[in-house]
Amino acid sequence: MHFGMLWPGAELAAEAEKSGVSAFCTGEFVDLEAYSTLADMVDRTTDALVGTSIAYAFARTPYAHAAAARSLSKKAPGRVFIGLGSGAYTINRDWFGVEADRPVARMSDMAGAIRAWLHAENGQRVVYDGEYYQVNAKVQAPVLGRLDVPVLFAGFNKVMAGAGARVGDGVIGHGLFTVKWWDEVVRPATAAGFAERVQDDDRRAPVEHGWLITAIDDADPARAIRDARRMVAFYLTVKTYDPFVEAHGWGEQVDRLRAAFAKGDMDGLAAAVTDDMLAAIAVCGTSADAREQFAVRHAEGSLARDVTYLAPPSFLVSDRRRAVYARNSLVLIDQTSTGERRG
Repeated sequence: MHFGMLWPGAELAAEAEKSGVSAFCTGEFVDLEAYSTLADMVDRTTDALVGTSIAYAFARTPYAHAAAARSLSKKAPGRVFIGLGSGAYTINRDWFGVEADRPVARMSDMAGAIRAWLHAENGQRVVYDGEYYQVNAKVQAPVLGRLDVPVLFAGFNKVMAGAGARVGDGVIGHGLFTVKWWDEVVRPATAAGFAERVQDDDRRAPVEHGWLITAIDDADPARAIRDARRMVAFYLTVKTYDPFVEAHGWGEQVDRLRAAFAKGDMDGLAAAVTDDMLAAIAVCGTSADAREQFAVRHAEGSLARDVTYLAPPSFLVSDRRRAVYARNSLVLIDQTSTGERRG
């Protein structure tokens, strides 16, 4: 397993690379556009993998995703990956003004069309005929040439995770993922998806990337633990994750946190996340506690096998506080286990 980080900015990224971090990723929201942030990551790193984790898939055409990856790969050959998330149906409809029904089929088609653009050779027509996306482009300028940029899917449920392995190049695990969810839902799905690939598909076995909620502060461990609890709780306000909640038997806790959230009770929101939930999902507290928790998580197999992104809480956490958590998370890195770049 290799260590990654959510993009912490240029200064800390340089320190992190020297400490053994071998991948950086950026998310996306209203105030954070994925590919412009990725361009900064390309400019400010040397050897690390860099990519989106995630970019909203349907907010752009396959051409736009592929052109961004091709452009950035000129400066960072072999280092760029694309991580795509389908996004909530209402976000696609109300924010982007696009259709998003049958998200697994759309994501699969999107990946195929992106790959058609990335694999196109000079002088060849770019052709793709999918259910949702069609390409029939003649590019006269000699600016193409095959690029093998991995396309990963944010696969929370088993159907999307399976598609990530069958059509994509792997999956990106959510910060909520536990050993139970990895082993009973996601990994069986990716194994099945990989087995369903067509025989002439020469891509390597699907990779696992995943986020790990990480809040470490020796000066104020109670605050770090509270911020981690709030992050977990905020994620679980989303009803899309109800199958995850049911699988863990956390229905009563989630009912309480959703009630607190609806009332604007942020203290009650955090308090609803019990110690066993926090231990299964996050790493937080003092440096010593975090190292112990991380060792347990690594041994039980609840971390992504290829790249685990140390991810500071973001909900009701200032940029300054997030930077503190990001820097403190470097204490988890075992220098002897890093060095090889994977993605």
